[in-house]
Amino acid sequence: MMKYKKYIEVDTSKRFGKPILIGTRISVYDVLNWLANGMCQSEISADFPELNQKLISACLFYAAEKENRTRVA
Repeated sequence: MMKYKKYIEVDTSKRFGKPILIGTRISVYDVLNWLANGMCQSEISADFPELNQKLISACLFYAAEKENRTRVA
């Protein structure tokens, strides 16, 4: 299990408090949206050289963890 908290932060002064990749202004949502729209990890890394496979995977782990914690009353 990846420790995504090393790569993702929530700071209310950046991107309105959305979870972002540390050291960037790229949000987890941005990365997930690119993947959902058909971009592969290598295409994302080519467009945004500051993103590597580990950071992209951290976004996926973050989303999986959040989904796992979501409960319906």
